[in-house]
Amino acid sequence: MNPKRVHQISEEVRRGISEIIQRLKDPRIPEIISVSRADVTNDLSFAKVYISFFNGNVDDVMEGLNSSKGYIKRELSKIVKMRVMPELIFIYDDSIEKGLAMDQLIREVNRGSSDN
Repeated sequence: MNPKRVHQISEEVRRGISEIIQRLKDPRIPEIISVSRADVTNDLSFAKVYISFFNGNVDDVMEGLNSSKGYIKRELSKIVKMRVMPELIFIYDDSIEKGLAMDQLIREVNRGSSDN
């Protein structure tokens, strides 16, 4: 399939899943959760969905999302019009966590250099 079209579908899937996740009532899923990226394969059979969040146990949140996978897929089919919905694979994206850690390190270095 055309790479541009796959990218468009990936973006539609990301937006749709982001909207659906905000409505989930599962206590394992935190209120502040983000879909940072979705990568749909060229044959449209799988979608890797990258999730990031601040509060919550990674295992619990991922378990909650995986248990809601059928519901999310069904709701996504109402938003994104495709003949066959891709199988969803949720992946924890720790880039926000790494960014915060890097920011903290930069602050510490800056504080250390101002002490000299």
